[in-house]
Amino acid sequence: MDRGIYQSLTDRKQQHKKSFAVLIDPDKVNDSNMDQLIRLAVDAKVDYFLVGGSLVISNYLDDCVKLIKRSCSIPVILFPGSPNQVSKYADGLLYLSLISGRNADLLIGQHVVSAPVVKQSGLEILPTGYMVVDGGAPTTVSYISNASPLPSDKNEIAMCTAMAGEMLGMKLIYMDAGSGAKRAITEDMIRQVAHVIEVPLIIGGGITEPEKAYLNCKAGADVIVVGNAIEKDASLIREMAAAVHSVPVKA
Repeated sequence: MDRGIYQSLTDRKQQHKKSFAVLIDPDKVNDSNMDQLIRLAVDAKVDYFLVGGSLVISNYLDDCVKLIKRSCSIPVILFPGSPNQVSKYADGLLYLSLISGRNADLLIGQHVVSAPVVKQSGLEILPTGYMVVDGGAPTTVSYISNASPLPSDKNEIAMCTAMAGEMLGMKLIYMDAGSGAKRAITEDMIRQVAHVIEVPLIIGGGITEPEKAYLNCKAGADVIVVGNAIEKDASLIREMAAAVHSVPVKA
């Protein structure tokens, strides 16, 4: 199976290069505004597109992915909220296990159901330890998962959860404050988690300003994901990408 995306993530981490990913919810876009998003992303040298949402109720997932693939060479990674959010037209899939919760269905249950389809899809599979952190507002993922988020001020819980995920074989750790979070994950939590794991660390949720993206990278994030803020103002793509890519590369 192709390892192109994971290889690029690990290579960039080893080179201390930070990556920026634009998150697209298929329910909130169409061909017209997708054209603008793609143009902005190409101009800003965005590293990855993430496509998916907690609830995808439209039939635009495949068309959305195909439009991106026709228009540019930026890798498309699925960020599925349920087993039916699989598109064979993407490049890879975050195979999410909600390690911050105690809902067995989202730890392994849905994976058992989706395994045959995922296996046959030909996608690059990226086993991902998914950690939802309290962002100060109820999120769709917390409601759907019936799982409480990690407390935003309990760094030690986040550290131990991330370590456990890595030791269980997760290739990525994704910490998410959720769409529409009132507050992003703290730099202190990011710093402490990054210190105890070796796999790439993805951070998302509540990042509305380029400065926050920059500081998160300085704290140890390898990939910054922004979706909600860009839905409100697509021009933020340029500023966010510039901030992430401006983080000094360590010698």
